[in-house]
Amino acid sequence: MSTLRFKAVEEAFSHKAVHVDAPEQMTSEYYGKYVFNRKQMAKYLSKETMNTLCDAIDKGVLIDRNVANKVAAGMKMWAVELGATHYTHWFQPLTDGTAEKHDSFIEYKSEPGGDIIEEFSGKILVQQESDASSFPNGGIRNTFEARGYTAWDPSSPAFVIDDTLCIPTVFISYTGEALDYKTPLLKSLSAVDKAATDVCHYFDTKVNKVFSYLGWEQEYFLVDECLYSARPDLALTERTLMGHESAKNQQLEDHYFGAIPLRVQAFMKELEFEAYKYGIPAKTRHNEVAPNQFELAPIFGETNLSVDQNLLIMTLMRRVARRHNFRILLHEKPFSGINGSGKHCNFSLGTDTGVGLFTPGKNSEENLRFVTFLVNTLMAVYKNNSLLKASIMSANNAHRLGANEAPPAIISVFLGSQISSILDTLEVSDSKEAIIVDEKKNMRLGVAHIPEVLIDNTDRNRTSPFAFTGNRFEFRAVGSSANCSSAMIALNAVVAAQLKEFKVSVDEKIAAGETKEKAIFDVLKQYIKESKPIRFDGNGYSDEWKEEAEKRGLDCETSVPLIFDAYTKKESIALFADTNVFSEKELFARNEVKWEIYTKKIQIEARVLGDLAMNYIIPVATRYQSVLLDNVYKIKALYDSKKATALSSMDSALIEEIADHIVGIKTNVDAMIEARKCANKIESEREKAIAYHDTIVPYFDIIRMHIDKLEMVVDNEVWPLPKYRELLFIN
Repeated sequence: MSTLRFKAVEEAFSHKAVHVDAPEQMTSEYYGKYVFNRKQMAKYLSKETMNTLCDAIDKGVLIDRNVANKVAAGMKMWAVELGATHYTHWFQPLTDGTAEKHDSFIEYKSEPGGDIIEEFSGKILVQQESDASSFPNGGIRNTFEARGYTAWDPSSPAFVIDDTLCIPTVFISYTGEALDYKTPLLKSLSAVDKAATDVCHYFDTKVNKVFSYLGWEQEYFLVDECLYSARPDLALTERTLMGHESAKNQQLEDHYFGAIPLRVQAFMKELEFEAYKYGIPAKTRHNEVAPNQFELAPIFGETNLSVDQNLLIMTLMRRVARRHNFRILLHEKPFSGINGSGKHCNFSLGTDTGVGLFTPGKNSEENLRFVTFLVNTLMAVYKNNSLLKASIMSANNAHRLGANEAPPAIISVFLGSQISSILDTLEVSDSKEAIIVDEKKNMRLGVAHIPEVLIDNTDRNRTSPFAFTGNRFEFRAVGSSANCSSAMIALNAVVAAQLKEFKVSVDEKIAAGETKEKAIFDVLKQYIKESKPIRFDGNGYSDEWKEEAEKRGLDCETSVPLIFDAYTKKESIALFADTNVFSEKELFARNEVKWEIYTKKIQIEARVLGDLAMNYIIPVATRYQSVLLDNVYKIKALYDSKKATALSSMDSALIEEIADHIVGIKTNVDAMIEARKCANKIESEREKAIAYHDTIVPYFDIIRMHIDKLEMVVDNEVWPLPKYRELLFIN
């Protein structure tokens, strides 16, 4: 075994579980301690200031600078008492991560003498300047035009990490275009609120606001830090670019929901403790399907806050993992041959009167409302399936989608037999009495001491990218490393646009003399019939479905750069303009960013793969080949020709096999480098991304195949990289 690999494996197996003391307090006593929530506001703000701030959060009322000064004073006092010495505007550039620049509270006193004071004004709270040309901007800012702005989002509470007060903000250019995820997310939430509230008034005029809710499920891998450090591909790309499958991986199906390893449980315990301090309601933890794969899921919340909490939890996961001698892998497909990781986004809508709009009701009127929002969501997904696919697509997620652990790269909707039957009946009926949603049924198991089991009114379909699960839709195609905002911006925007169109159609029929109920039924029946192609309850993994989806007119494109084109179709441009989520300029700029990031990720992977192939693998394989050659020469010197040939035949075959793989690696690495040089000359970001996808990515699997074959024949003691059997099983 190579020295580096030997030390890494030895260290990995020497790790013990880190002991984490259970907090003496109940969770509810320290929950949200480091968040400037309403409980903290009540302590540090006057009643008048707090009411104004709450109006800004709940009703979108503008905060003037005088009130901002009072909020800043109370926020600073709270933060300083928690040990904060710095502050930062915490924002979400187009990198799927977060950004922050820390400034100290200290300022010189106004009078002479050089003394300093801690100061934090409303002006600093509300707005700061950042370098807009140093973040992905798609050409909106030139490199010599630096100015951009971060602006406070009062609806997402500030929090303290270590010694820094973090203030969630939007990030916009000097000319006003959004350079982040939060700005368009807030606009999409406003759009769906307005459109859904207007439709709700058909059923209840008391509704004043509709909230978009998000419940995310974060999947991730853990690997020992020492093994991670011995794998340059993991360190630089977060996925293994080579590595033969372990003899045992997930085929026994014994990892999913299995007993959590002690070291992992210690990590989870500390992570939950940290999450609770930041008001993140972590609810579920468990082993996932693949070895070393796990999941964390919170209680759902309002979408804007839930997105911020997911970004924060990803930061906390990385920090806590290091303290337990782990590295966290959020890449969608870090290991070949086993499941990748997603981030299922559970989407729902609810009113300020406490009604879930995707929840079946107790009478015909409530069920009509339920079907109205259900069918409009179906129509939104049907008409914009290519756009929704583009919202979750990336170089990382392309490795996961379509494999046998994730939905296919074709957007379809699973409703279950009961809901499908209701829509089929409604299509040919004129009465809302046809809408009957059964309550959960009881199942008796025939074992005296086992209680009755309640059966849901619909099964689940794990192959569906967009599934109805009882009172919400689960968008299962989102990648584990992604910012949830990308998917939620698109989803809320398309639903808002569809609800607006629905209201126009219904109002036109009412104006023409139809009753409200008949008008609603007529439009819903039309939508049910039109959106049928998006409904699919079968096996999304099957080749038959791919053929059927194409016949139905669904988007079956698999090239990542071409999938992004959905953002700049004329229909998408019109939709985002109508909902005030994106301008045409912003859409084209974001696509430039997407193509550029795709190219750079493939470029980095190609460089790392070539480097490891030429500097790690070929030298080791050549040295082992020399050992075999030396053995053949010694055998021939010791024995007669006939016996020597017989004794050395196995070594000779290995020598030839190794030579073939070395030639295969060298030939394809050289060809990949030439393809990269050609692609790099292309000026258009879109055409360059297409070239990387079409001419460079195909070499990855070919080169990997040769390397993985060598891994199985080269002496284990000299193989330079930790193998899957060492990476995938935490002791």
